[in-house]
Amino acid sequence: MATGLHSALAAGGRDGGARIVAVSSSGHLSSPVVFDDLQFAFRPYDRLLAYGQSKTANVLFAVGATARWAGDGITANALNPGAVETNLQRYANGWPATPPERRKTTQQSAATTVLLATSPLLDGIGGRYFNDCNEGVVVDHRPSDFAKIFRSVAPYALDPDNAERLWETSLRLLA
Repeated sequence: MATGLHSALAAGGRDGGARIVAVSSSGHLSSPVVFDDLQFAFRPYDRLLAYGQSKTANVLFAVGATARWAGDGITANALNPGAVETNLQRYANGWPATPPERRKTTQQSAATTVLLATSPLLDGIGGRYFNDCNEGVVVDHRPSDFAKIFRSVAPYALDPDNAERLWETSLRLLA
């Protein structure tokens, strides 16, 4: 967990701000973090739900890290890099494929990461979710329009109470 880096990040934060960039995915729209069954002990395992839960956890980490560490000059944001050809796809047999017109080059995929890591426009800004160099739009349901999915963020992924619960659960599991 990033808590081991807190001291180094805080030292950098004194010199103008330290940033954490958490890579998530539009897959977070598939599942909130199911705190009462993180390990799928009571539900049948579903890889799409497990992936979605892990990507929601990445967004919640950014929310939680910013809430805890902003006073130390540390902010964190999450992003969806978009559909780009990576080695992950070799394990994704049978998952819904991204239409070719929605796929990104490596450079396009990296643009939002670079923005979050370096742009002065985001000095002091944290706990948010971005896609295509823009902040995500909070939605009240999973969009049916494929293009809107990539711009969307679920409210449960930005919820400060969920972020706090995940932080405490993570600390307990790592102890």
